[in-house]
This record gives sequence, C-alpha cells and structure tokens, in this order.
Amino acid sequence: MSYMWNKFNIKTFPSETLVYVDGVFQSDISTLAETENISTKYDLPIHIIYVGTLERENTLNINITAENQPVFLTVDIKNKTPAFLNIFIKNAGKNSELRGHIMMQNYSDLVTKIIAEHTAPDTGILLQSKIIGNKDSYSKISGTAIINQGCPHTKSDIRLSGYATDKSAKIRLNPVQRIKSVPDFAEHSAYMMHITAPQEDYLRTAGLSGAEVKSAMIEAFTKDFNLF
Repeated sequence: MSYMWNKFNIKTFPSETLVYVDGVFQSDISTLAETENISTKYDLPIHIIYVGTLERENTLNINITAENQPVFLTVDIKNKTPAFLNIFIKNAGKNSELRGHIMMQNYSDLVTKIIAEHTAPDTGILLQSKIIGNKDSYSKISGTAIINQGCPHTKSDIRLSGYATDKSAKIRLNPVQRIKSVPDFAEHSAYMMHITAPQEDYLRTAGLSGAEVKSAMIEAFTKDFNLF
C-alpha cells in the first residue's frame, strides 16, 4: 500500500483494504470487493480508507457482523464547495472493534453526521473526528453514540474537535449519547483548539513568522490522534 502513503500520506499496515478516493470506491487498490457488510472474519485487520476531495452529499456505511474482527477507519478529506459527509457505523460482531480517525479540512460549507451504533454486546466503536475550518467557512459535526438495549459490555468513545484558522470560520460540534445498556465505558467529548497569546508569543520568539505559527498549530492539531 505504498501508493496510499506516497499519494495521500496515509499510514498503512498489513491489512485487508477498502479504499475510496473522492467518494468513489477504488477496486484496483483495494484487496476486498466493495461492501457495506463486514460479515467474514479475516486473518488480517480490515482498513477502510476514505480520502480526497468531496462535493455534494457523500455517505459511508459500515456494518460489522463478523465476530473477533478488528476494523480501522482512516478518513482524510477536504472540500472546496458545499458538501455533506454521512458516516453510519453499526457493530453487531461480538468482540469486534472499530477504531477510526476522521480528519477534515473545510474551505466552504461542510456538514458531517456520524452515527456509531452498538447492536450487540461486547462490541467497540472508538472514533476521533477533527475539522479545520478555514476562512469564511461553516462547519458542523454531529456525533451520536447509540448503545441499544441488551448490549452490555460495549466500548464507546466519540471525540469531536475543531480548529478555526481564521476568526471568520464558524464551527459547531454536537455530541449526543443514547445509552440503554450498561457499557464497559462510554466516553464522549467535544473541544475547540485555540492558540493563546503566550503560545503565539513563544513561537514568535523562537523565530517563527505569522504564517509559520499558523502552520505549526495546524500540524499539532492534525497529528494529535491517540486512538491507535
């Protein structure tokens, strides 16, 4: 998968892959046929890679029913025109876990809806979603974690965060939990990153220009992923 690293700077590892570029499935660089249902247990983890530039409305459905199957999700997208991104995840696979990094760069209007639903016990969904709002952009992320009745011993972690590169950028983060069973843990958070005056002064005294300070903050924000 050196292609993904060289072209999109996506870290890869030995896995079965489902690759989407600009919202379109890429059979030539995927090891699995396109599917929304992960019903087969593979020897390797499954890595779903969703990258590129989005327009209009885009939807990614992930339905896990295989047991003991690790699944990883990497989303790295940007939009230059108004766009919607919907990510719907259902996990019914006992001892199966999905861990995901979602990174978005918004240069226009971007609305993202994420629904992570546990439909069986002993399932895990852990997602960290970030958005960078650029000048005059509007961003909204809603992240909903659903643990249905009869689904104990689940692991749920939904994190939303945003960073505005300009005062004209508007970002809304909307975390929601619907819990009807006792989980092993159910974390949910939302935060906005801002550069403080002391931080900016420190970076400037280290010799960075205004543009370099901005780049350093964006790099720090994008690289601070810690779910896997």
